[in-house]
Amino acid sequence: MMLRQGVKHVFGYPGGAILPVFDAIYNSKHFEFVLPRHEQGAGHMAEGYARASGLPGVVLVTSGPGATNVITPMQDALSDGTPLVVFCGQVPTSAIGTDAFQEADVVGISRACTKWNVMVKDVAELPRRIKEAFEIATTGRPGPVLVDLPKDVTGGILRKAIPLTSTLPSYPSAATLAARELSKVQRDGAVKRVAELINIAKKPVIYAGQGVIALPEGPKLLKELADKACIPVTTTLQGLGGFDELDEKSLYMLGMHGSPFANMAIQEADLIIALGARFDDRVTLNVTKFAPQAKLAAAEKRGGIVHFEIMPKNINKVVQATEAVEGDVAANLALLLPQVKEKPTRPEWFAQINDWKKRFPMNYEKATPDGLIKPQSVIEELSRQTEHMKDRTIIATGVGQHQMWAAQHFRWRHPRTIVTSGGLGTMGYGLPAAIGAKVARPDALVIDIDGDASFNMTLTELSTAAQFNIGVKVIVLNNEEQGMVTQWQNLFYEDRYAHTHQKNPDFVKLAEAMDVQAQRVLAPEDVPAKLDWLINSDGPALLEVVTDKKVPVLPMVPAGKGLHEFMVYDEAKDKERKALMKKRSGF
Repeated sequence: MMLRQGVKHVFGYPGGAILPVFDAIYNSKHFEFVLPRHEQGAGHMAEGYARASGLPGVVLVTSGPGATNVITPMQDALSDGTPLVVFCGQVPTSAIGTDAFQEADVVGISRACTKWNVMVKDVAELPRRIKEAFEIATTGRPGPVLVDLPKDVTGGILRKAIPLTSTLPSYPSAATLAARELSKVQRDGAVKRVAELINIAKKPVIYAGQGVIALPEGPKLLKELADKACIPVTTTLQGLGGFDELDEKSLYMLGMHGSPFANMAIQEADLIIALGARFDDRVTLNVTKFAPQAKLAAAEKRGGIVHFEIMPKNINKVVQATEAVEGDVAANLALLLPQVKEKPTRPEWFAQINDWKKRFPMNYEKATPDGLIKPQSVIEELSRQTEHMKDRTIIATGVGQHQMWAAQHFRWRHPRTIVTSGGLGTMGYGLPAAIGAKVARPDALVIDIDGDASFNMTLTELSTAAQFNIGVKVIVLNNEEQGMVTQWQNLFYEDRYAHTHQKNPDFVKLAEAMDVQAQRVLAPEDVPAKLDWLINSDGPALLEVVTDKKVPVLPMVPAGKGLHEFMVYDEAKDKERKALMKKRSGF
C-alpha cells in the first residue's frame, strides 16, 4: 500500500507492536530502510528528506515510547509545513485501554501536533486510511499525519481487494459548486485589486516565505514578478533560496537577525507583498511598530499589506491585510502577473536601499593573525568554496547562533537548499535532517552546519551515517557554550550565565569511534584547506572548528523593539561590551 503512494525510503526503528510490518518489508527490494539510533532521529531524517525532495517523509516506529519519541519531529513538521507520514505500532485492539505493555494513547497525544491522525481498527480500512494519510500530508499547507496500527490489524490478512475510492459522493453538490464559484470570483477580484496596488506603489517590497517554494514554479514566478515590476525581495528563514541572493533586488533575510536593509525596506515600504509567509514574530518583532508606512498607505488607499496564503487561519492572524488572496501561491501569482504593468526601474527607491546597504553592511569582528576563528568567516569561506555548485549544495543546520550565521553569511541561490528548524527551533535537528536530505538527494553535497550544544543532542546519528554510508559532511562550530542563550544572558541578564556552558566530548575521537573520518581546525589561516578537505572527502566526515567565544549574532532586533531598532556590529561598542562582560563575569 505504501508502494502505491510512491514510497521508496523509510526511516524507522523496530519494536514488538510494529513487527508484522517490519517482517513484511524484510529483504524488500522496493524500499530503502534507514535505521537511526533514536526515533527522534528517524523523524528529523524524514523531515530532511521531505524538505530536500518535496516528497513526504515516511516514519515507521513501534508503540509507546517509539511513537512518543516522534512527537517533537511531528510538532516541528507542523510548525514548518513539512509533509510527514508517521506509522506507529499499537497494542492489539483487544488490549487497548488495559495499560498493556508499551501502550500509549498516541492518537490523543498527537492530536495537537498533526494535521490528521487515525487509529485503524480493521484491516479492511488500511488501504483507504493510508491513501488519506498521504493526501492530507501533501495537500494544502503540508504537514504531519499519524496512522496508529494495532498489532492484530497489521498482522491480519486482506482476503480481497478493497477499493481506495471514498464512500462519499463522487460529484460535488450544487451548493459546493456555487461556493467554489463565489470563492473564485472573490479571488479574482482580490488579485485584480492587488495588481492595481502594485501598479501605483512607489516603494513596494516582496516578503517571500516557504510557500513560494512549495511548488517548483514558485521561485520562477516570484522572479518574474520582481523583474517585471522592479520590486526588491526579502525572504524568511524558510524562504531562503526562493530568490537568488546575487540578484541586485535581493535584500537577503529579514527579521530579528535579518539584514538591516531588509528591515528598513519593510518599515519604509508603501506596499508589502507577502507571498506564502505567516508574519511570524521573528519577522514582525513588535507588531505595533511593524510596517508603519504600509499601514499609512493602506489608510490612504495607495498601498498597504497584501497577503497571498494557502492557510486561511494565517490571514489576519498577526497583521491585518489590506487584501488577501487565499490559495496556492504559485497559482495565484500566475493570475497576478498579466495584470501587473512593466516597471523597468525605481531609481529613488533603490537609491534609498543602496544607501542602507552602505550604512549598515553585514559586518563582524575579523580574526587577528594569532587569534581564534570567527564563526562567520567559516560560513563565508564555505559559501565561496561552493559558489560553483550552489544548485547541488544543501545546507542543514541545528538551532542556535550557527543557524543564524548560516542564514546571514551563506549566499542562497536555489530553492530547497536550506534544511532547518524554523518555527519550533529544535536543537539537534541538523545532523539527522542532513542524513535525510542526503538520502533524498544522493547527488548533492549535503553539509550540516551545527553548534556544539545542538550537535550534542543527536550526535549518535553519526553512527547511522557510517552504517549506511550516507555521505553527509558535518561542521561543528565549537565555542563550548549554548551561544544564542549566552548572548541573551550577556545583553539582557547582566552576564549571569545560568547553566549555559557544557563540557563537550572530543568530537574528533567520537566521530572516529563511529567510523566517521574527522579533523579539527584551530587557526583562522587553516580554515580554507580544512573546508576543502571536508567538501572533497568520501563518505561521511566531520570537521570540528574551534571558534572564539561570546561572539554575538548581529544584526539583532531585541524583543519588544521595532524592525528598524536593530543592533549592528560596532567596534567601539563591542569593546565596551567585552570589558563590561569581563568585569561582571570574568569571561
